[in-house]
Amino acid sequence: MPHRVVVLALDGLLPFELGIPQRIFGLPRVPHPLGKGEKLYEVVTCSTRPPGPVLTDADFHIVVEHGPEALGTADTVVVPASYELGPVHEEGRLTDELAAALAYIRPGTRLVSICTGGYVLAAAGYLDGRPATTHWASAGHFQRLFPKVRVDPDVLFIDDGDVLTSAGVAAGIDLCLHIVRRDHGTAVANDVARRTVVPPHRDGGQAQFVRRPLPETGSAGTAAARSWALGRLDRPILLRDMAQQESMSVRTFTRRFRDEVGVSPGQWLTQQRVERARHLLESTDLSVDQVARDAGFGTATSLRQHVQAALGVPPTVYRRTFRTRGAEAVRAH
Repeated sequence: MPHRVVVLALDGLLPFELGIPQRIFGLPRVPHPLGKGEKLYEVVTCSTRPPGPVLTDADFHIVVEHGPEALGTADTVVVPASYELGPVHEEGRLTDELAAALAYIRPGTRLVSICTGGYVLAAAGYLDGRPATTHWASAGHFQRLFPKVRVDPDVLFIDDGDVLTSAGVAAGIDLCLHIVRRDHGTAVANDVARRTVVPPHRDGGQAQFVRRPLPETGSAGTAAARSWALGRLDRPILLRDMAQQESMSVRTFTRRFRDEVGVSPGQWLTQQRVERARHLLESTDLSVDQVARDAGFGTATSLRQHVQAALGVPPTVYRRTFRTRGAEAVRAH
């Protein structure tokens, strides 16, 4: 059976964000040599009330055909943003209607929020003691309202296992693609990204989108250095070498890089090397030692440490999970 994703449409919802789960989870299919296989996800939209209209922040309403009972059938529940706090009281409490709806969710269901949809998860207590994020402009208020939540305002999304939260608007696309990648591997997620005409993975975090004073006229960026580094991930790359590509001092380059990308050059390089390793583990039969060399980690020990830290599993387990899934799905059909 397809993995069932139930999207909770709340009054004051933002139509763009409501459409993200439908678009991203509606595309992945089981690989099939004769064409399109069966869908990997089934996406259903529900509201907190019996079927009927739901208000949006636009000049139109939407009609939802499922009531809150649909939440009880979900493998994953997604809560997109709604205008301001939506059905969450200013004191950080759920409305009675929303609390009754959330009571249908079964234990063990994966929970996902997009942008200020995190207010709903936090008010319900799902984020207590957990790391979470939301739109950078709401992060301070979110932290004050929910002091038990460990708010990180700098990242695009946070995967805390069975509870995942994203920053604003387009970061919901990043998070949904990440979920597809986690569930079915890089190849499936990349195919969805290509068909949606979005990057399969965006660098950095929210820091790059926060308004800052404009740089001096004529000042250079760091795109050329990033492009240069991506072409030689299998070789040692020093910070001073990247800075030289932009004719900057190391100090200036590091500051400009963090402003543009949201992370340090070293963190960015590690992210890119992990992505390279994921691709090689999924798409080749190279040994772990060779993957380590080709991804720029040098040794299998270093590769294991970085992959375990980033993905939560060692390289061999990751390969066993995603290298064989597509072939087994084809044989099953």
